[in-house]
Amino acid sequence: MSYNDDVEMQIIQVLDKIRPFIQRDGGDCKLEKYEDGVVYIKFYGACVGCSIIDTTLYDGIESILKEEIPEVVKVVNVDSLEGGYDDPYKQIEEN
Repeated sequence: MSYNDDVEMQIIQVLDKIRPFIQRDGGDCKLEKYEDGVVYIKFYGACVGCSIIDTTLYDGIESILKEEIPEVVKVVNVDSLEGGYDDPYKQIEEN
């Protein structure tokens, strides 16, 4: 198991503690990727388009992950990335 795999497992364990609270409001989230201290999170259900998603992400998920896993320096909502995360259409537009 690599160092990144170990950190990813820790992230998943922490998210598994947080997810029931998000699911209670009709949403959900999952780890898409961990790279260079950045956690990429994908939101589902009621979280998509929610007006307080940034509060959930930064004041909730990010603060808990940073507190419990020192390697985490930032958390990103993949839906907020320009062109999306691994957006196949972005590659077509760039060509």
